[in-house]
Amino acid sequence: MILTVTANTTLDHTVLIPSYQPTKTIRATRSTFGMGGKPAVASWILSEMGHSSRALGLAAGSIGHKVETMLRERGIEVDFVPASGETRINMVIAADDAPSQTTITTNTLIVDPAHLDELRRRYRHWLPQARVVVLGGTLPTGMQPSFYVEFIQLAREQSVPVIFDAAEPNLSAGLSARPTFIKPNQDELSGLVGKSVTTFEQAHRAGLSIYQQYGTAPVITFGAEGALAFTPQGQVYQIPPLPIEVVSAAGAGDAVLAGLASAFERGEPVEQGLRRGFAASTAVCLMPGTGECRREDIERFMPQIQLLPYLA
Repeated sequence: MILTVTANTTLDHTVLIPSYQPTKTIRATRSTFGMGGKPAVASWILSEMGHSSRALGLAAGSIGHKVETMLRERGIEVDFVPASGETRINMVIAADDAPSQTTITTNTLIVDPAHLDELRRRYRHWLPQARVVVLGGTLPTGMQPSFYVEFIQLAREQSVPVIFDAAEPNLSAGLSARPTFIKPNQDELSGLVGKSVTTFEQAHRAGLSIYQQYGTAPVITFGAEGALAFTPQGQVYQIPPLPIEVVSAAGAGDAVLAGLASAFERGEPVEQGLRRGFAASTAVCLMPGTGECRREDIERFMPQIQLLPYLA
C-alpha cells in the first residue's frame, strides 16, 4: 500500500487568462478545480497511473469535504481527521503570455493537539501495511516542523521508505530524520542551503552534500530545464525535459513523487520510478488543473524520458 499524508489539505482553483494586466478586469478563458497539497496530489496522480493509495491528513469544513469527495471518486481510500477552520483554497493563475503560473496560497486550517494526536494514531495504525510513505507540503496553523521529524522517524523505525517534499523550514527539519528521498525544486534547494542554486553544477554539489550527510537521495527539479536525480545507491542522473507546450505546471513536481512511490509499490528499480514520474510530470503540464493528467500521455512519454549519467 502507498500511504500519503497531507497535513494541510488544499483545493486548487486554476484560472487561465490571456495575460495579466494590473488594475484591469480580466476575463478568464477557462477555470477548473483540482487537488492541492503535495501528497494528496500524488495520490490523485497515482490513481491515474492505476495505483491505489490511502490518503491520510487533516481537513475541515465544506472545502475539506469536497477534497475528500474528489479523492474518493478517484478510488482513493481517504482517512482524514476533522480539524478546525476550513481546508484552504489556493488560486493558480496561468497566463498565455507568461512562461509559468502564479500560485496564491492561503492558510485557513487550524489544528489543535487533539487533532494531531488522532492523526498520529491513524498513521501508526496504517504504517505497518505501507510499502512507502509520501509526506510533505506546508503545515497549517497549530503545527510545527517537528511534525515531519516525528512522522519520518516513525516510518524509519518500521523500515518503510519515505518520499518527502517540502520547503523551508519544514524541509531541513524533515531532512534531519533522514527520509529516503527529498524532492526540492530549485527555489526550495536554494532555501535549504542558504544560497542561490542556479546551475546543475551547484545543484550537484548541494545534492552530494545532502546524500553524504544524511543518506537521503535528492531529486532536484529545475522546471523547464529538467532535473538532477540522485538514487539511494549513489548514482546521479540528469533528466532533460521533453519539448511540449506547457498549459500549467501546477502539480508537475507531485507527479515525480507519484512515480517514485509507484516503483516502491511495484518492487521496481528506482530508475523506472523516475521515468514514470517525469513522464507523468510532463503529462501534467498539458492539462490546466493541478495534478491532472491522462494515463495514455504518461505511457506515451515514458519511453522518451532519458536518464543521462551526470558527469561532474
